[in-house]
Amino acid sequence: MQIPPPQSEQELLDRCRIIAGKTIFELAHPFNQKIPTTLHQAKGWVGTLIEWHLGADSTNKSQPDFSYLGIELKTLPLDADYRPQESTYVCTAPLEPSLEIWRTSRVYKKLAHVLWVPIEASSQIPIPERRIGTPLLWRPCPKTEAILKQDWEELTEILQLGQIAKLSAKQGFYLQIRPKAAHSRILTSTLNEQGEAILTGPKGFYLRTLLTKNILANHYKY
Repeated sequence: MQIPPPQSEQELLDRCRIIAGKTIFELAHPFNQKIPTTLHQAKGWVGTLIEWHLGADSTNKSQPDFSYLGIELKTLPLDADYRPQESTYVCTAPLEPSLEIWRTSRVYKKLAHVLWVPIEASSQIPIPERRIGTPLLWRPCPKTEAILKQDWEELTEILQLGQIAKLSAKQGFYLQIRPKAAHSRILTSTLNEQGEAILTGPKGFYLRTLLTKNILANHYKY
């Protein structure tokens, strides 16, 4: 049974309150969803399960998950100390020439309004017993957006100039570019700075835990 998309932020938040505190087993079992024994090869499984419960409707990967509301859903795996366990995938990084500016970029569309869903992810907790935290709605403040914009512009310029070899995960304050592929054998074509065709691995934009830690700290005041 397909759950219809929420028609307002309040309806979305009401659905969030229903799943908050529940375990993955409690969300999956009533609908005969088989829980993976490991998430290493099923990284998006928990996110898909939560999207289904909340009524995410977007099938366009460049648009927010709740298309009518313009809200993107991002799960936030937390370690045993309730800190973000890993960087957060935002979207693919285009390797082809693009006329995007910050406000029309995929990164901006994904981060303009986010529903963060914290999830227990400590390896000491079996996957079925991991609980869903209280989701929170977030928009970047002007200062945070300015930093994200600067990161995006600097990283995008490197891509547009074909300087793939100069890319490093150390670049960017909040936003970084990292490989985005199941394994290193997956390659895609692009141009280097001499305009020559080369093969390289797909890339993705990721948020550093520095930002997601700040988001949680500011929201829960710890």
